[in-house]
Amino acid sequence: MIKKLYNYRFTIFTISQLFILFGSLVFPQELYETLISQILFLINVSAGLLLLLKKKWLLYSVIALYSLLVISTAFIPTELTTHTVLGNLQLIAFFLFYTIVCYEVILQVWKEKSVNQHTLFGLISGFISLGFVGFFICLSIEVTNPSSFSLPDNGLGVVDNLMYFSFITIMSIGYGDIVPLTGVAQKASLLVGLIGEFYLVIITAIVVGKYLKD
Repeated sequence: MIKKLYNYRFTIFTISQLFILFGSLVFPQELYETLISQILFLINVSAGLLLLLKKKWLLYSVIALYSLLVISTAFIPTELTTHTVLGNLQLIAFFLFYTIVCYEVILQVWKEKSVNQHTLFGLISGFISLGFVGFFICLSIEVTNPSSFSLPDNGLGVVDNLMYFSFITIMSIGYGDIVPLTGVAQKASLLVGLIGEFYLVIITAIVVGKYLKD
C-alpha cells in the first residue's frame, strides 16, 4: 500500500500544500488561524514522509521532527508565533522539515529520467516548498525581531500575511503592501526572491529539456 502511494508522492504532497495555501478560503479565518492551519500543516508533514521512504535515516529524522510537532501542537492551539519555548521548537521543526523535504523534492525531480504528470506535480510541489521555506525564514525573523516587516492592518494574522509575502516575493510580483524594514528582513527577502528565480531558470529548464527529448 505504502509503495503504491510512493508512486503518487508528488501529487499527494502538492494537494496537501494547496490546502494549506487556500484553506482560509474555505474555513472561517479565526478558526483557520488557531486550529485548522496547524492540522493542515501536520497532514502536509505526513504527506512529506512519503518523499523520504527510500532514505531511511532521513525518514527517521523527520519522524522525530514530526513527533515534536505533534507534541508542540497539542500544547499550542494558537499561531506559530506564540512566544513560548514550545512555540519556538515548533517553528524550528517546521522550518527544518520544509528545508529537508524541499531539497529532496528538487533532487528527485532533477534525477527523473522522463517527464510525466507526476514529474510535473513534483516540479510544482518543489516551487511551493520553496515558498514555505521562505515563509518560515520570514516568520523566524518576525518572531525574534518583532516589527521587522510592515504588516498591513487587514484583519489577518502574522502567519497569513507572511505566507502571502513569501509567495509574492518568490514569484517576483512584489506589490509593496508588505515591506521588510530591518536589514536582516531585507536580506531574507532578497534570498527568497533569488531562490525563486534560480528554481525557474535551472530546475524548470532541466525538466522542460527532458520533456523535449522524450
